[in-house]
Amino acid sequence: MRPVAGSLAVGRALAVVSGILAVVPYVALVRIGVVLLDAARDEVAVDGDEVGRWLGILLGAFVLRLVVYFAALLVTHLADIRLGDLIRRRMIARFARTPLVWFTSTASGRVRKALQDDIGTIHHLIAHQPVDGTIAVVMPLALTAYAFTIDWRLGLLTVATVPLYAAAMSMSMRGMGEKTVQMDRRLSVVSARMVEFVTGITVVKAFGRVGRAHRAYRESAEEFQEFYYDWVRPLIRVSSLGTSLLAVPLVLLVNIGGGAALVRLGEVTAADVLATSLIALLVPYGLEVAMSSMWSSQLAGAAASRLTDLVETPTLADSGRRAHPTGHDVVFDRVSYSYREGPRGQLALEDVSFELREGTVTALVGPSGSGKSTVATLLARFDDPASGEVRLGGVPVAEIDDLYRHVGFVLQDPQLPSISLRATIALGRPDATDEEIREAARVARVLEEIEALPKGFDTVYGADSGLSGGQAQRIAIARAVLVDAPVLVLDEATALTDPESQHQIQQALSDLARGRTVLLIAHRPEVIAGVDQIVLMERGRVLAAGTHDELLSEPGYARLWARAAANPTTTATGEDER
Repeated sequence: MRPVAGSLAVGRALAVVSGILAVVPYVALVRIGVVLLDAARDEVAVDGDEVGRWLGILLGAFVLRLVVYFAALLVTHLADIRLGDLIRRRMIARFARTPLVWFTSTASGRVRKALQDDIGTIHHLIAHQPVDGTIAVVMPLALTAYAFTIDWRLGLLTVATVPLYAAAMSMSMRGMGEKTVQMDRRLSVVSARMVEFVTGITVVKAFGRVGRAHRAYRESAEEFQEFYYDWVRPLIRVSSLGTSLLAVPLVLLVNIGGGAALVRLGEVTAADVLATSLIALLVPYGLEVAMSSMWSSQLAGAAASRLTDLVETPTLADSGRRAHPTGHDVVFDRVSYSYREGPRGQLALEDVSFELREGTVTALVGPSGSGKSTVATLLARFDDPASGEVRLGGVPVAEIDDLYRHVGFVLQDPQLPSISLRATIALGRPDATDEEIREAARVARVLEEIEALPKGFDTVYGADSGLSGGQAQRIAIARAVLVDAPVLVLDEATALTDPESQHQIQQALSDLARGRTVLLIAHRPEVIAGVDQIVLMERGRVLAAGTHDELLSEPGYARLWARAAANPTTTATGEDER
């Protein structure tokens, strides 16, 4: 709120003026009534000038109040736009420094809800509540004060039912803050489950798990429904009672009935009773707006809390030092790592040390869960190690400002954004020419297929592309070709593609890897056999490192190799390709 605190203060000040101006029409109404009644009593002509003057004051005050009110809303809405833009910018800047592993462990529905729904929820808190909430307090107080200046007994009548209403509403608001937070948390779960179900529907259908996936969403929705009903049912009864205490017939009965008695006694005039009765009808409006603002503030507070949590997501450490690597040797020096969301103290990597010499290919092998992918993510600095150091050219990767000019990567999931294929390939080099983009696509064996599309390189991935998994993989390779990074992290991702795509991807990867320092997460025996160094991993540790022939004497490696040779559908990591 601090960046827009000044604007909100201006909005509230204008709202105070608007609330006070609301009294003027009632003053004018009473004065006009007095003039009319005096003329009728004295049997004289109505003073038209006096009536006209007060009508002018009434209309002028009404118009001025509207102008001030809309000016207040303009100020707060501009503040809301400014704050929303600032929050989005800060969140995007924060996400740019957030470890990529955080995104894999965080439901996409949570991020979407924050960027869209939560920022929308605080709109009321910033754009409307300062103005409407202030008027809801100031206007009833000013009107009630004026009613008391007319006659203290009429003033009491205007607020006669308010204490009972306030008591009923205070009962309904008991525990509202805690319940609102619970409701919002449960709603976030429903939203996340829905997003996960929709985004994963292809895989879910392919494996016949639609019922199970939908059940998870349905259960979360039913839990929310049950919680909400249990909370709201008793509130409806109390709210109905409170609303009935401020119903128009009851308010008019109290004010006109009591006022008529005072008129008969000669204590007040009929104009006084008319004015205070109208005031009595507006007092409940202020109370209802105040209650609505409290509810909206509770929701906005919960949304602001979630936004704060996201803005405070962990970021990659910045030592402040910047250096340029000398050469392209890569060293893992006693590296240990544990996932932030994992069990406390459980290491995904423990004391891992090995070296990738410049211009050589090093393959990581080992059973599923051995830490191969974690090693690759640390070289690409998707996160920082808990201890130890990853160095490129003698410099810690955390100190290389333009790391992705030095390290490129092609992973199993190509992660292509929904932009044109031209922009996708040029993502790492936005200044690349069309000819350079075409050449990168040619090296990746995907140029002809892109040009065969109706829109060619202007095709938007996902929207109108219809690209296969193998084609998407080769576009990711083209992206890495264009960056021309001297160090590459490759997930030899051919296990889930058809034989023709496997051949084309392998050719493209071979061309891409030539002359570079390569870290390869290997799956197939024929790839492993030809590399310069093989690192065997198990349970987050390096068991051995060497060439294929040297490691055949290592029981763990020999077992993986024998399993792959005995069953061609099983990869060298012990994983089944099927």
